[in-house]
Amino acid sequence: MDRLIDAINETQNPSVVGLDPTEALVPPQVTAGFADEVRDSVESPDEAPAAQLAVACFEFNRTIIDAIAGLVPAVKPQIAMYEALGPAGVDVYTMTCEYAASRGLYVLADVKRGDIGSTAAAYARMLTGVSGFDPWKVDAVTVNPYLGTDGITPFVDAAKESDKDLFVLVRTSNPSSSELQMLDLADGSKVYEHVADLVEGWGADSIGGHGYSRVGAVVGATHPEEGRALRARMPHTFFLVPGYGAQGGTAADVRGMFDADGSGAIVNSSRGIIGAWKRSGRWNASMSCDDALALVAETARDAALAMRDDLRAVL
Repeated sequence: MDRLIDAINETQNPSVVGLDPTEALVPPQVTAGFADEVRDSVESPDEAPAAQLAVACFEFNRTIIDAIAGLVPAVKPQIAMYEALGPAGVDVYTMTCEYAASRGLYVLADVKRGDIGSTAAAYARMLTGVSGFDPWKVDAVTVNPYLGTDGITPFVDAAKESDKDLFVLVRTSNPSSSELQMLDLADGSKVYEHVADLVEGWGADSIGGHGYSRVGAVVGATHPEEGRALRARMPHTFFLVPGYGAQGGTAADVRGMFDADGSGAIVNSSRGIIGAWKRSGRWNASMSCDDALALVAETARDAALAMRDDLRAVL
């Protein structure tokens, strides 16, 4: 986790921008602007809508990356938004990760993989690449621990081999997470607390120079008291904290998830930053594609600055 912590220290900003574009979050001028280009390049007209949106998503992502590079340390592209567009979307995912890496950003692939055996090992190659070739250009992945150690070990091994990281779901920000994570165990602890202990153990032999292992935990901003307790319970585990902003989490809520030195966590915002143009009151349908992208860039940067300052105020 040292590379991520170094990037946070360099920018003095413990935030990560979620690159989760949807048709509703990309200005319509941007999508429409690629109609002719895509129509001339696809083999079948049926492919055009998905391909056009995929190209627009990449231009949207690139605009945001350029706006926030040097201001934030990391981005977190959620693969589902891209897989929904088929092969063209997967291509845009890899292009987005590669472009973000070229701008010096730590790339956290939000893929939430979970399987066992050879399937888990195959998923884990997102970290190691293939025969020396790294097609994904990511620094970390998110994983689901529901299958236990069998489902996590291949990712831990891959992370060690490639000097990369992983983040394991522990106490998530979604409302129904309590249906499983808050169940009582025979020893009086909760399921999420048992998972937390496993995560701390999975990373015990890979603690870096900053005191955190390469096996991180996903802990939602919407559970501040549990997050504070987990910080004490998991002294060597770095936290990825979703749920800030649009999901209701605040800077005060996440303060307890950082350590005494103001390290130990990075806070995610997706819609709050990439959708800031929609809340600006400055967009209008008569804008050109270039003007709409300029608005996306300006509002995304302003939102990222506001989030940074909000977090700094409590740290």
